[in-house]
Amino acid sequence: MDQVERARDLTRLLLAESIPRRWTHSQGVGRKAESIANLVGNDASALVSAAWLHDVGYAPDLVVTGMHQLDGARYLRDVANADDLVCRLVANHSCAFIEARHRRLLDELAGEFPPVEGLLSDALTYADMTTSPDGEPVEVHGRLAEILARYGAGDLVAESIREASPLIIGSVQRVSALVTGA
Repeated sequence: MDQVERARDLTRLLLAESIPRRWTHSQGVGRKAESIANLVGNDASALVSAAWLHDVGYAPDLVVTGMHQLDGARYLRDVANADDLVCRLVANHSCAFIEARHRRLLDELAGEFPPVEGLLSDALTYADMTTSPDGEPVEVHGRLAEILARYGAGDLVAESIREASPLIIGSVQRVSALVTGA
């Protein structure tokens, strides 16, 4: 079984029944990553696998810190024996360092899962932040507005997303330019 197939199956196992909407979102993010995987060359398998797995930390049995990026990456590393690059991508997806700082988990996050820089990180952010909770394509500004509305003013996740928005938009713009050839 290849890495991507294993990632898809594990995500289905962890999310399909317990959090079906999160499973639907993950399917959309996985498909979006598959559609742009050629942009990252030899890292295509890691990108697509991380896209499928990026939200497994929401699975009720995996919640430890309440930070889904870190909880998911720890599970993938410690239990699923996932590839190190995939774990680092999951841990750091969509500017997770900002939420980690707000939760006072930044040293743990950075110490356990050093960030992935550049196009690979941008590509995962693009896949996540241009996919709605229902797995459908969405414009990045609409996705950010949906997250802010879902969590509400003053919520730690909402404040983290608000702070991360310029970085997220930048990632989406860089990948979009490559996709469209602009």
